[in-house]
Amino acid sequence: MAVDLHKLEHLVAVAEEGSFTRAAARLHLSQQALSTSVRALEREVGVELLDRGGNAVTARPAGQALIADARVLHGLARSAVQRARRIGRGETEVLRIGHTPAVTGDEITALLRQVHRTHPDLAPQVNQRYPHELTDQLLAGELDLGLCRAMAPAHGLTRSTLSEQRLHLAVSADHHLAGRDRVELGELAGELIVVWGHPGRSGYTDLLIDHCRRAGFEPRVHRNPIQGTPPVTAVLGTDQVAFVTASPGPAAGGQVRVLELHPPVFAPLHALWPHHTTCPARDAFLETAATPPAAAPEA
Repeated sequence: MAVDLHKLEHLVAVAEEGSFTRAAARLHLSQQALSTSVRALEREVGVELLDRGGNAVTARPAGQALIADARVLHGLARSAVQRARRIGRGETEVLRIGHTPAVTGDEITALLRQVHRTHPDLAPQVNQRYPHELTDQLLAGELDLGLCRAMAPAHGLTRSTLSEQRLHLAVSADHHLAGRDRVELGELAGELIVVWGHPGRSGYTDLLIDHCRRAGFEPRVHRNPIQGTPPVTAVLGTDQVAFVTASPGPAAGGQVRVLELHPPVFAPLHALWPHHTTCPARDAFLETAATPPAAAPEA
């Protein structure tokens, strides 16, 4: 059977709004037209997709499954139209890249330089996105590639590991550890460790916590209240410590010291992209970025 993307869009809107009235206003449709569209979709699928009882409209299990696939289908359709339009107009392909705050600007710059040596005509457009924004925009076809750390891929996205980067420890210049060159991981048992996501809801935070547990202690963690800032700056003006990928030595104008951490622990750099989309620029980027340069600088 043919799938009507408009009807799927109507279903998604009702489920997200929890109300036909609010969804109709969002879609600029009459409530009757929206209800008729969703009922027609349910007849085509052959099962009820929404539970209309109670104070809010909610998706039934079949509806939840269809909605998850509908978001992917809409993104695929949008990407296909944009690609055809760009080719028809003779426009240069732009690789739209998003990265989470856990991936630093220095790392992005190093990657782009590495790729540029092999593909000098590649035209990247890079912007920082929070994890939920990254997922939403990849699925919507608004980004071609996402760079992140330990994010579980949402339904409709593919994930690959580009590299593993060694973690170090950032402390403020007046911290009691700042005069040292290296720290044993087990010594952090009494320290308050800055993280960027909530435990249990952030793959990267859970990865850092797991490193500590493997070292034999349950870490005390504090979520950074100033999101989006460079990781090394998270410890400024505090007695906290942070895991970073920056190289050992002074940072943040001398206000921060980055120390070697032993035994070595690593964090993955992951790439996310939508299933079944065509993007030669992304393919070129992934092929080159996953090939380590002869002397890759640590970000």
